[in-house]
Amino acid sequence: MYEHDVLVVGAGGAGLRAAIAAHEAGADTAIVSKLHPVRSHTGAAEGGINAALQEGDDWELHAYDTMKGSDYLADAPAVETLAQDAPEDTMRLEHWGMPFSREEDGRVSQRPFGGLSYPRTTYAGAETGHHLLHTMYEQVVKRGIQVYDEWYVMNLATTDEADPNDRQCEGIVAYDVQSGNVEGFKANQGVILATGGPGQAFDHTTNAVSCTGDGHAMAYRAGAPLEDMEFIQFHPTSLPSTGVLISEGVRGEGGILYNNEGERFMFEYGYANNSGELASRDVVARAELDEVAEGRGVEDEYVHLDMRHLGEDRILDRLENILHLAEDFEGVDGLVEPMPVKPGQHYAMGGIEVDENGQTCIDGLYAAGECACVSVHGGNRLGGNALPELIVFGKRAGAHAAGDDLGEPEIRTGYGDDVEDDDTELPVAPGASGLDSADSVAADGGVAAETGALEQAVERERARVERLMDKDSGVQHAEIRSKLQKAMTDYVNVFRNEEGITKALKLIRECREEYQDVYVDDPSKTFNTDLQQTIETRNLIDVAETIALGALVRNEFRGAHWRQENQVRDDENWLKHTLVSWDDGEPSIFYRPVILEGEEKTYEPKVRSY
Repeated sequence: MYEHDVLVVGAGGAGLRAAIAAHEAGADTAIVSKLHPVRSHTGAAEGGINAALQEGDDWELHAYDTMKGSDYLADAPAVETLAQDAPEDTMRLEHWGMPFSREEDGRVSQRPFGGLSYPRTTYAGAETGHHLLHTMYEQVVKRGIQVYDEWYVMNLATTDEADPNDRQCEGIVAYDVQSGNVEGFKANQGVILATGGPGQAFDHTTNAVSCTGDGHAMAYRAGAPLEDMEFIQFHPTSLPSTGVLISEGVRGEGGILYNNEGERFMFEYGYANNSGELASRDVVARAELDEVAEGRGVEDEYVHLDMRHLGEDRILDRLENILHLAEDFEGVDGLVEPMPVKPGQHYAMGGIEVDENGQTCIDGLYAAGECACVSVHGGNRLGGNALPELIVFGKRAGAHAAGDDLGEPEIRTGYGDDVEDDDTELPVAPGASGLDSADSVAADGGVAAETGALEQAVERERARVERLMDKDSGVQHAEIRSKLQKAMTDYVNVFRNEEGITKALKLIRECREEYQDVYVDDPSKTFNTDLQQTIETRNLIDVAETIALGALVRNEFRGAHWRQENQVRDDENWLKHTLVSWDDGEPSIFYRPVILEGEEKTYEPKVRSY
């Protein structure tokens, strides 16, 4: 058994920043991560960090752009916190040694990004996330913060009161990849989930293979609702063969999108008459797929992104990494020919419901980064807003978990008297039914008097590993994961309709049933990736189902969520967050109103055009 004041699960941008803040607040802090910190997926972030740094820009403009980009589904307290804190937190990175690109006068460079009214995206070449990780990991090492890397966190240890609002998170259970041991970690003050996104629920994604929604699933099964999971961002520019991301920075520097007729279609066909390629990501992604559907796609699959006109010097100075990606994965020289690009699953706007301080409805359980939903992105995230979210809300979660008083939050969490229940008749029973009950957090029906929640959670996870390892036949997780990914890509992609989402839910149900017979083929105790990925696949099933449930019940077109049956934004009925709660294996759906009232203004919904 290990013991610390604050445990941070995940060592990407949000996890590192949370750990630093908790340590600065005086807490004995440790990071538990299935990857070494500098291998975290934050390192793949290319574009930059939005922050109002220049004269002529201000946080109010950043907040307005973010609320507009969210299609008015973000909560104003979160949006204004992001915009207000981003400048100072970005400059703190600079003081820690982050090598931002600079102008000739020495100031940090900023460039335009989609949906922004001012060029406020601060960057480090096309490797901003890579430099961010290394800068903050250096600070973690400097402070002597304990890092348990290559420890895969399998579950949370929470008490089992009937109402999740009354539950307490006591710690985590983790699998030591090197030794094969399953051990408990006690958290005296708090557990912060910073586990990244659920991109592996789709088969064409910019996300790393490690992005399996672990934090989402653990918090969900512990009783914390998942919020706005239907809102999945499909980045307009990923490489067709692999899903590797091509930064929005290419378009920010002046890159142009063309169809197979050489037309600059964002303008030619009126998708975004003012902003063109720098419209928000959901607009550009739909435009590209429309071009392909109309027969104007290249090889009926993708479009071209051209940056040749920028010149070799500018490309090598600001976008050199993009040249290597295009050459390595597509055999294309971006200096002399356009690059093939198409939309790829990129980011989850929804996540674990938290308040401005990163706290869930479960006492002692926090979340930050992509796995959390505060909600700062609403229906659509603006490019350049993910990294400031990591540092702003990672910092706040770490400080609050360590005991700092950050004030009373305005955002509510958990089921309460301000919610509206959903009465949609679902086409298939969701949740745990049909699964081995021992996979459920509350499987044993309560905490025995003689043992605590953490001790019981450790024994449950050890028993689960034994069951998986003892079986010598059945279904391998890869078959189930492949089926799940295909269902999500086919039916819960950029364009959605009720018939397709229903098919996805039925296929997810089949994946649940097949998982009953899953087994681990690799008998080894150490470095058993087969075992780890089998557990990750269970998490993907749970998270994919919440995405599909949200997509089914939200019958409107908002942000990244396009519905064939209702292609208008319905502000009268849908200015509310979708929440899915596990409820001991029987998911329920409810809604909470969006908070549009800021410090000094109310963000009135307007037509979102670019």
